[in-house]
Amino acid sequence: MNKIYASIITIGDELLIGQVIDTNSSWIAQELNKAGILVKNRVAVGDNREDIWQAIDDAISKSTLVLITGGLGPTADDITKPLLCDYFGGKMVMDQATLDHVTYIFKEILRRPMIERNTLQAQVPDVCTVLKNEKGTAPGMLFTKNEVKVIAMPGVPHEMKWIMQHHVMPLAAQWFNSGYIEHRTLLTAGIGESFLAEQISSFETALPNHIKLAYLPNYGMVRLRLSAWGTHHDNLNKELDNQFNLLKNNVLEYLVTDKDEPMEMVIGHLLKQKNQTVSTAESCTGGYIAHLLSKHAGSSTFYTGSIISYANIIKEQLLDVPHETLMTVGAVSKEAVKQMAVSVREKMNTDYAIAVSGIMGPGGATEEKAVGLVWIAVASKNNVVTKHFQFRFDRERNISLTAINALNMLRAMIVDNS
Repeated sequence: MNKIYASIITIGDELLIGQVIDTNSSWIAQELNKAGILVKNRVAVGDNREDIWQAIDDAISKSTLVLITGGLGPTADDITKPLLCDYFGGKMVMDQATLDHVTYIFKEILRRPMIERNTLQAQVPDVCTVLKNEKGTAPGMLFTKNEVKVIAMPGVPHEMKWIMQHHVMPLAAQWFNSGYIEHRTLLTAGIGESFLAEQISSFETALPNHIKLAYLPNYGMVRLRLSAWGTHHDNLNKELDNQFNLLKNNVLEYLVTDKDEPMEMVIGHLLKQKNQTVSTAESCTGGYIAHLLSKHAGSSTFYTGSIISYANIIKEQLLDVPHETLMTVGAVSKEAVKQMAVSVREKMNTDYAIAVSGIMGPGGATEEKAVGLVWIAVASKNNVVTKHFQFRFDRERNISLTAINALNMLRAMIVDNS
């Protein structure tokens, strides 16, 4: 069984200038991966005929399947369809089924007149197989060259996804015997990428050739992903599980979870299992920790709320931080965050609490306290743990690092039952 490789081409000037984030190619890659199809490359090109033509040439030369999104609309900058007609040596014809579909959308759904420009959506190259788009007016198109399958889809995400799910993936299952791709992912915290790589270097060196290890660092954490390709699904999973267990044993001291999930979901699972709750008191993060804890469905079962005590007067009046503390050691101090954590836990009647106070930058530093200084406290009924950090990045990253470290301190407290 040979490996099947795919190339993904996304088209549009808006992608190149950063006006629109390319989420299409990442979603497509995940779907291909599930089917055992390896992504050879992903490329974004502008609305330029020569660049698109070259991108298709390159993709066909190295892949068995080429997926294209974008440039199929009714405006002048949508040049993908006529270009594909020329590339594959066809001529434009009216596809009656597509025309009927477009007419139905305008008459029955949108209830507005259809102009000639809309009618042009139903024109397709006569050398393609039309893939009906139930979610929009621009159909997908399937071409073949040198036994390579080339499929063009609209750039609108929900339209592209419908065509992928209802046409592309079923066809790929018929065309290709692509084997299996499996992944195992764990999350570590409290150790940098280079130190982690040094710690597991022997494990990585001993991996068989068909199993690869990837490092995915992000804001104080490192995800480790094992990926394997094989032809026998059960054997592949068994071998990957064995290697994953070895990897976990090598990083046990820093292991947060052996699932591919973010820190806040780990916290949520732990609290739900114990039927416990948490609240937060945030100064420097301005509610970002609350955002993380509440962003996933079901968070109301373990997260109660937050006091955003950005100003000192709020720390005094709502969190009972003594005025003397603020005047002597300041808001960014062990004493302040300890009181904040204790108070918010009591006021919200939760099992645990997080409190943070710091200097995120770029201003706000003093001779004694530099930008990036953060104090964090986590509290339970019987225990309060405080820790200070000195981050060295920009404001956004300092906030993210504060939140992740605060959540990791909470995780450790929950696991220790302290």
